[in-house]
Amino acid sequence: MKNLIFILIFAIGFTFNGTAQDQMMKGKKASVVTLEQTDGEFTIKSLSLKEGSYIFNIANNNVGHDVGFVLVKKGEDVSNPDNHIKSAYVTKAVKNNSSEKTNITVLSKGEYVYFCPLNPTPQYNLVVK
Repeated sequence: MKNLIFILIFAIGFTFNGTAQDQMMKGKKASVVTLEQTDGEFTIKSLSLKEGSYIFNIANNNVGHDVGFVLVKKGEDVSNPDNHIKSAYVTKAVKNNSSEKTNITVLSKGEYVYFCPLNPTPQYNLVVK
């Protein structure tokens, strides 16, 4: 019985939280940043953006297998998924010679790194001013 009550409370809280996030995102405009991956690298080696909302469009240019996208605040342990900015994950793996987008990602001033562990690529700098 306690487990059932916990699950119900969790589900209701999750629903309200999701609805609040949806409401916050309505009306927000997000800029699209396109990043292309080739075998073992991104073609754009660093980015400088203004503080705001972004959708990352990740293109797989003949890598030969699926690729992805990871964004982490600089200085955080990139190998720990808890440090990844989850909204910046592509909504599904990027198949060869195709592209996929991320959800809206709100970036505040600071430094970040982006990379693809599936390709794999080096870590590249993203500065938000």
